[in-house]
Amino acid sequence: MAENGEVYEIKKKPVPTNLFPIIAVVVVLIILASSAFTVVGPGERGIVFSKFGGIQDKMLDEGLHFKIPFVEDIIRMDVRIQKAQTDTKASSEDLQMVSSTIAINYHVARDKAHKVYQEIGTRYKERMIDPAVQEAVKAATARFTAADLIGKREEVKEMIKKNLIERLEPFNIVVDEFNIIDFTFSRKFDEAIEAKQEADQKRLKAELDLERIKIEKQQTITRAEAGAAALKIQRAEITAELLQLRAIEKWDGHFPQVTGGAMPFIDVNNLSPDKR
Repeated sequence: MAENGEVYEIKKKPVPTNLFPIIAVVVVLIILASSAFTVVGPGERGIVFSKFGGIQDKMLDEGLHFKIPFVEDIIRMDVRIQKAQTDTKASSEDLQMVSSTIAINYHVARDKAHKVYQEIGTRYKERMIDPAVQEAVKAATARFTAADLIGKREEVKEMIKKNLIERLEPFNIVVDEFNIIDFTFSRKFDEAIEAKQEADQKRLKAELDLERIKIEKQQTITRAEAGAAALKIQRAEITAELLQLRAIEKWDGHFPQVTGGAMPFIDVNNLSPDKR
């Protein structure tokens, strides 16, 4: 609006119609560029899925990769070491029920990740690992008594691990480490173990007491034999001359006092036991 009250109309310049195709091409190029590249993260493998050929044999390592837009999809598979924990129930050789908790470290074979995805999918723990652990534990547990499962724990562990490796290897799952976290038995078995331990302790105490009594008896006999031997030696050393010397040593040098008669005569030679 001017000062004299006149109104002026502002006209916008029309956008050139030839810019729309350019903008559209740029947008398409951006979309194509963004869909033509993919990034595979650390500890992953990129599985190539083609809409026209399914899972491809080639796999993508970590890093930036090109893919055919709208034709190929990249499925990321974790190939790092993972931990799985499984609860199991099995019977021992002597038909005792055994509950155990098993922990394993495992990883998908890095050069076979596409096979694992193609044959099992991503839920391989539930579909393969847990059932394999159950079967491996049952197979090994059945070969030991309940007591041996406790006393031979390392042997049991190695047997289960070997069995588990054999079961998972055909499915391209590698067992890195295996541990038995716990063995749990029935209450009756626990009570039987406690009773046996108590009986063993009583038996051991009785054996120790018996051994102590034997030692004390032997000591008494030894002391008695030593005393008898000493006495025997002393008797062997007593001679007639020794007895005569002992009598002289005991005489105080005075003759016996006899009233009403003559002084008796003491023959020293008669003190010897050889004089009759």
